[in-house]
Amino acid sequence: MPIVRNTALALLLSSATLLSVHAKTPLPDAIAAPGEKTVLTLHAEGAQVYECKAGSDGKLAWAFREPIATLLLDGKTVGRHYTGPNWEHIDSSAVVGKAVGNAPGATANDIPWLKLEVTSGRGTGILSGVTTVQRINTAGGKLEGDCDKAGTYCNVPYSADYVFLRKG
Repeated sequence: MPIVRNTALALLLSSATLLSVHAKTPLPDAIAAPGEKTVLTLHAEGAQVYECKAGSDGKLAWAFREPIATLLLDGKTVGRHYTGPNWEHIDSSAVVGKAVGNAPGATANDIPWLKLEVTSGRGTGILSGVTTVQRINTAGGKLEGDCDKAGTYCNVPYSADYVFLRKG
């Protein structure tokens, strides 16, 4: 039995080391926020909404319109993410951001990782004082190419993690 126990302990320790190394992998420079501290990380599940529109060349193509997502913490709904882009917490604090950096998602079907500068906020809850939002660990959400009828919409499921940071 000691061999089995020692083997199990060795496997547990080696997986903890792998998780620790993975968690400390630096973010791409384009979305890093050096000197800022994490306030909160929330998981999002939802859709990226696209609209069929005529481009400058007159051809119809899918154009990003807005995100619609539920923000989750430990599997429980704690807020929502919507056009703006806005993030709203159930404590009524909210922030609006503007993209200032991006990095590719893991696959061609994944929307990019983003760094967003907070341009305004409201409320006195947990998002109060947040200066930067990072969108990381994206899965899905990308839609490109031609479409058939102007004014039609397509929702593409996605998930991501949003990291809320503040200076200092």
